[in-house]
Amino acid sequence: MPELVKMYIRHVAIGFAISAVFVAGLLYFNVVNLAELIMSSRGGYLALFLLWFFNGLVFAGVQFGIAVMNMAEKPEDPKGGAPSRLPMADAFSSVPVKIAPPAKR
Repeated sequence: MPELVKMYIRHVAIGFAISAVFVAGLLYFNVVNLAELIMSSRGGYLALFLLWFFNGLVFAGVQFGIAVMNMAEKPEDPKGGAPSRLPMADAFSSVPVKIAPPAKR
């Protein structure tokens, strides 16, 4: 199996594990009476699964995105070279430009 696919599966599993911890925290602390609502309704377990699943998709996408962005090569430190000799006063000085008035018809 290619290394990128292994990395994807690993980070998706991490994302869904984070989702499980997040949903468990929501239920434990009973945020906006979510635990009571899930336990007292007929379709509560379906709602619990969907809450975990869709949060898992979000967390897995973020986890994999962070992993891919961390794969970027670090830029090398500059090894030297002469600094720019452009004086700051000349870089931002204004130059007058003459504009002819429009011709009359």
